[in-house]
Amino acid sequence: MKSVLPRVVVVGSFNMDLVVRTPRRPAKGETVFGSDFGMYCGGKGFNQAIAAARLGGEVTMIGRVGADHFGDLFLQALAGNSIRADAVTRDEHNGTGVGLPVIGADGDNSIVVVPRANMAMQIQDVEPYADQICQADILLLQLEIPQAVSHYAAHVARRAGVKVILNPAPASPLDDELYQLADVLVPNEQETLALTGILPADEQSLRRAASALLDKGARVVVLTLGARGAFLATSKEQTLLPGHAVSVVDTTGAGDAFCGALAVALARGASPADAVRFANAAGALSVTRAGASPSMPTAAQVRQLLGG
Repeated sequence: MKSVLPRVVVVGSFNMDLVVRTPRRPAKGETVFGSDFGMYCGGKGFNQAIAAARLGGEVTMIGRVGADHFGDLFLQALAGNSIRADAVTRDEHNGTGVGLPVIGADGDNSIVVVPRANMAMQIQDVEPYADQICQADILLLQLEIPQAVSHYAAHVARRAGVKVILNPAPASPLDDELYQLADVLVPNEQETLALTGILPADEQSLRRAASALLDKGARVVVLTLGARGAFLATSKEQTLLPGHAVSVVDTTGAGDAFCGALAVALARGASPADAVRFANAAGALSVTRAGASPSMPTAAQVRQLLGG
């Protein structure tokens, strides 16, 4: 019997984020002084798991960290957020992944990721926990681990009738079958451009890009557009759901907040449009605070922004 809580399994990455804030990014060969530094547990998989847990989901994380201090910090963070972590492997040969976000004066970010243990993940790391995937409401995937691992997890979920959300990030070519295994595909603007060759800049290009992704096999497409909100496309509807006006501090992790919120809302039985509205609010709240995982909002905060 399934839990009464929305049950989400995340198969994904762990990256310790070493974040620097600077008035401007350095040119080639130049050194600039930064204004701030922070170290936060991150990685798309971890961030999305934290987001889903804070929004009321019962979350299991499957992934790989190093047998190092960063790995210890991640396991402590999972426990502190009541996320099941018995499926997290300690890698004796590869260190925990590292992310290096650079935050500009406008709050926008660019990130260098060194995957390390994440890209050493294997199908064998997931196989013992297939039953947990089968008992979930939602499987949440990204692309900071080997695509073959995500492919296997998606197959397990689909055979069990579990919905699959795929966040194709960072941008990279997708296996054709992964499109077909994705119940919901959630790319941002740059990922949409990489997958379709179309930059979603206006309504016409949004519709063309979303239709191209639906034609590849995804059942629902959600194009995340930052402050503009998100564009929802299915075989029956295509609509822009606007974002929220907020004061931007740090955009790192906004897409992860969106994906975690979308997973919880869909697991609760929300319609795609209502789930996107909920996710838009979570993503907006996340940019008002520094760091990725520390900025993930609670369900009460999302409801307050939505006026409910």
